[in-house]
Amino acid sequence: MQRRAFLRLLALAAAAGATLRPRASDAQAADQLYELAPFGNVSLLHITDVHAQLLPVHFREPNVNIGDGHPPHLVGERLLGHYAIAPGSAQAHAFTHLDFEAAARRYGRMGGYAHIATLMKRLRASRPHALVLDGGDSWHGSATALWTQGADMIGAQRRLGVQYMTAHWEFTYGAERMLQAVKELAPIQFLAQNVRTVDFEDPVFTPYAMHEGVAIIGQAFPYTPIAHPRHRFPDWSFGIQEARLQKLVDETRAKGARAVVLLSHNGMDVDLKLAGRVHGIDAILGGHTHDGVPAPVLVGKTLVTNAGSHGKFIGVLDLQVDAGGVRDYRYRLLPVFANLLSADADMAAYIAQVRAPHAAKLAEKLAVSEGLLYRRGNFNGTMDELILRALLEQKEAEIALSPGFRWGATLLPGDAITREDVMAQTAITYPQVTTSELTGAEIKTVLEDVADNLFNSDPYRQQGGDMVRVGGMSYAIAPRAKIGSRISELRLRGKPLDAGKRYKVAGWAPVREGETGEPVWEAVERHLRGLKSVPPLEVNRPRLVGVGRNPGLT
Repeated sequence: MQRRAFLRLLALAAAAGATLRPRASDAQAADQLYELAPFGNVSLLHITDVHAQLLPVHFREPNVNIGDGHPPHLVGERLLGHYAIAPGSAQAHAFTHLDFEAAARRYGRMGGYAHIATLMKRLRASRPHALVLDGGDSWHGSATALWTQGADMIGAQRRLGVQYMTAHWEFTYGAERMLQAVKELAPIQFLAQNVRTVDFEDPVFTPYAMHEGVAIIGQAFPYTPIAHPRHRFPDWSFGIQEARLQKLVDETRAKGARAVVLLSHNGMDVDLKLAGRVHGIDAILGGHTHDGVPAPVLVGKTLVTNAGSHGKFIGVLDLQVDAGGVRDYRYRLLPVFANLLSADADMAAYIAQVRAPHAAKLAEKLAVSEGLLYRRGNFNGTMDELILRALLEQKEAEIALSPGFRWGATLLPGDAITREDVMAQTAITYPQVTTSELTGAEIKTVLEDVADNLFNSDPYRQQGGDMVRVGGMSYAIAPRAKIGSRISELRLRGKPLDAGKRYKVAGWAPVREGETGEPVWEAVERHLRGLKSVPPLEVNRPRLVGVGRNPGLT
């Protein structure tokens, strides 16, 4: 190669963020990102909402997360500016949706338990006293987790060295499986102070644990019976249980706790309100809303954090604690870049072993995606569009509704869509597809109810995921309005919905007992086989009213 051609190649590689010595570059980048000096005498390593993703994935952060204009409701450039993150950097890719396809190809996949394990070992080498905490939604979100009822993930958690966990989607396997699984967890301790028996309000699970002067209190998702089929755990009650939590904080302090940590699956908005009402909690390690928040929010003396989802991050909270309590802290939310972290050999072998019986079934190719397929955001994503179109076509429906789930990995243009990919969007224990005849008025009521779960000004009344995904029709939404007044301009094929007319509506994931229908993944698979290639999908988003220049909206 001539010198001029070599220099041109070198310049092009540098402009693309590449290197002629990738291994050396990766090692240097890893040292810069993961060389975290130890601090204090208490360290907490936190993962949450992994959604059973044993392997590295792409996961696009939202471009719509409307709220009060403060963390966690910042997206895109507004998030970068707030946290002084350089645009175009690896951190910018981890925390935002910006230029997602190009950045994903440049920085690669994230998470994966073999890579998480490597980073965990690295962090624990400098923090031998560190505790590893899992915030829940770990046994749900993949085909293998569904088929093994979470057993594959329990094995991964034990090998990762998790010591304490709480839960949310785990409960959807049912009470009997939940109680058995908690036994299988040992030596991991399952904590949930807010799950009680309906009859005598006895605690179902251990509420908290004490570890060398640190109290860890578990808080399971408080609205589990509302968001999921109640009949799967009929004898248990949930809720935030603020008064009981305060008593437990006081009890642990009386027993000598110098630091009190809440391992929470409330969602960050709920945790922020809770932190101002329950006194004596030093830190809340939160989950559920999948918010990757680079720095804690301080509410009084309580640090409120949220560590993202899908294995993308490990939260590292170092505390300086003495007889008088917490004196200082350091916090980093570390992105887990699979390209920068070698796979831990033992964990990789375990993952290969548990996936082997299902490998051929998982790998079956159904179609190819020509566009970016993603889900996360307040409203429809392109993966939601794919599911909605499958429902409309397969059930010959006029309108389709799909749950506003926050989980589900992202596929890049050119990626094959496999059965594993479909299951990563649909693998739940109540996957039935339903069809019903609803009036225009009833459809509006459904949208109003879900919108109130998402946009109610009181976080304690926000009981669901993102907005229900809608196909076949359009509407407008005013997030800041009151319930009953948020939804307007409902139209089907350009014509206003008739309040008294009935329309055929397809949906899935019914919470009522006794519902029948084929699993949604079967309908989606048939749709994909018919298409063979999925063109770039236009997103059917509602017209937003009264949101102005909200920093949670790009």
